[in-house]
Amino acid sequence: MDLVTNKTIDKLKYDLVRNNIITFDDIEKAQEMANVQKINLGQVLINTSMISEHDLLKFLEEKLHIPYVDLEDYEIDKKCLNYISYNEAIAYKILPLFEIEDILTIAMSDPLDLFAIDKIIERTGKTIEPVLGSEKSILKKIGEYYDLQGKVQDIETKADPDFKWQDELHSDELDEEHLQNLFRAILKHAIKENVHELFFENNDEGLSVNFKKMGESKFTGAIPTLLINPFIQMLKNLCALDPTVSEVPQLGRLNFNVDSTTLTASISAFPTINGERILLKIYHPPKHIEELILDKETLIKLKTLMNTPGIILVSGGALSGKTHLVYSILNNLTPENTVAMTLESIAKYKLKTALQCELNESIGFNMDKAMRFIEFQSPDIIYFEGIATKEGLDFLTSLSLKNKTLITEFLADNMEDLRRKFDRSEFSMFKSLLSCLIFIHNEHSIELFDKTALEKYLL
Repeated sequence: MDLVTNKTIDKLKYDLVRNNIITFDDIEKAQEMANVQKINLGQVLINTSMISEHDLLKFLEEKLHIPYVDLEDYEIDKKCLNYISYNEAIAYKILPLFEIEDILTIAMSDPLDLFAIDKIIERTGKTIEPVLGSEKSILKKIGEYYDLQGKVQDIETKADPDFKWQDELHSDELDEEHLQNLFRAILKHAIKENVHELFFENNDEGLSVNFKKMGESKFTGAIPTLLINPFIQMLKNLCALDPTVSEVPQLGRLNFNVDSTTLTASISAFPTINGERILLKIYHPPKHIEELILDKETLIKLKTLMNTPGIILVSGGALSGKTHLVYSILNNLTPENTVAMTLESIAKYKLKTALQCELNESIGFNMDKAMRFIEFQSPDIIYFEGIATKEGLDFLTSLSLKNKTLITEFLADNMEDLRRKFDRSEFSMFKSLLSCLIFIHNEHSIELFDKTALEKYLL
């Protein structure tokens, strides 16, 4: 993957040393970090607090004699958005501000990027007047004004039996339509292959596109280096993530239509030294519970358990459909006149029968805090997305002793794997409070173990 540069800062970096703003050693360290992380030098200087963004911009303003514009409360002329496409704005970190006669003023994080200026002159036929803006504020304004959230064209999978997403990768075009069609093609290909998890990560070839199925990852191709930044920025905007943030993890959600059915994808962006790794999990709408559990006697038993204090544990392998089954149970078997609440990182679908709560790590609202406060809401039924910590396990156990019905998920490849994990001492109390175990062997085999069966086969 090529190094991402900022020509302005690269040209003036040693002037920072000569002006006693930072040391030569700092510049050398920052340059090395930029090479490893494949981001521009300015980002490293700001991220590591070697220099504040404000001081760096003021320095560039004085050196270049180009005015700096604070975009925080700036209102642009929206008609000018027609001159620069979303993906050009993302790729070159530029934003059109206003036009007077034939002069188009644009904010640039890299005003010495003559290639970008020539490109916009060629497209618009306008004289370009650059002003200096911070990269972070430009990206933020691009997200606000171009507003791509949730706009994925409907996907049809019934035709094109041999469809591959690589068919859309016919050029290095940066225009908005091409990148959106590329992402749409990747989704379509994944759905046609019944893939529920896919991820993007940087490698020497570009941004690799990987499908994960039955626990195995499959490399399907790579998006060229030139398209990586605009593609990720476009994807973040679609999923309501902050396109200006790449140093901390983010979670988001995307809804899109496939063959007239609305699907949901959760998106996780995670920083690595090679750039962000983006993972998508695709969720289909919950089916009616009778489509998943065919045995009438089992359904009656499960409905009774939903009105009985204790722990209902849904277990199975990765991508076996645990969350899908829980949503179906809550949708169809929640007793009337009861309060059901959920604690989830991302709500996959809106349930009519439960009050859904999404965690928000960015403001400190994590699972531990949610668990401490949810009891004040006096719910009768609580769904926890999963048991991640010893504290969570203990809290779940304590709630079941307070006459609550609790539903949670637990990862186990098979029954033997579950028995082995449950042999750990920390599960002794938890196991004794299980009212039932629902184990998903595969999409055609779901087995329910009541208290009696659990004591015989598992406990």
